[in-house]
Amino acid sequence: MLISVRGLKKSYVSGNISVNALDNINIDIEYGEFVSVMGPSGSGKSTFMNILGCLDRPSGGDYFLAGQHILSKNDDELAEIRNKNIGFIFQSFNLLPRLTALENVALPLIYRGINQAKRTSMAKEALAAVGLFDRMHHLPAELSGGQQQRTAIARVLAGNPPLILGDEPTGNLDSRSGTEVLDIFQDLNSAGSTIVLVTHDENIALQTKRMIRFIDGRLQSDTLIKPASLSILSANKQTTAEVL
Repeated sequence: MLISVRGLKKSYVSGNISVNALDNINIDIEYGEFVSVMGPSGSGKSTFMNILGCLDRPSGGDYFLAGQHILSKNDDELAEIRNKNIGFIFQSFNLLPRLTALENVALPLIYRGINQAKRTSMAKEALAAVGLFDRMHHLPAELSGGQQQRTAIARVLAGNPPLILGDEPTGNLDSRSGTEVLDIFQDLNSAGSTIVLVTHDENIALQTKRMIRFIDGRLQSDTLIKPASLSILSANKQTTAEVL
């Protein structure tokens, strides 16, 4: 089991009011799964993602990542876990504007102590894998939105983490670029990567293999998506009700 959370809770206090962003969440995610996390604004999905990514700490419960008890780790240990075990892909790409695509992809490898020649080779290989080998020396401003997101994916690929977390990764893309990015995620998952995507778009969620839905900080549903649904969706663009 890659991810296991038990009785996970997260509360925020505002004045005399306590708000439960997550309330007693129990979820397991195995190696190699492709999971989407859905829910309206304020449902708790982003809080859940931040806790999975070791960016935030819960108020209660337990979280195990690859067998490690995350809540017992200090900040330095969490930083090391993020660097070695988790790849983040955000809606806003988070590329450094003054670095080329190649330099952006290679940057996280510096913190792993990888020498320049090796990390440059790894970054080039990752960019080639997402179809951007010929754009490696371009700055982010010289790339389209889809190319910037593929650069962000290459940055994750270069580090080869066991877990990839995506927070609305197609949110700033047109439909064609979004489809290209989702195709890359499908390929990554087929190659063995574990992927968890936060999305508000049910059509995107239907292209994953499992859909988790939050409402008001609680787990509303956890549904396996039938393989046939993917081909039906691709061919006919049917609605959620028709393909589930």
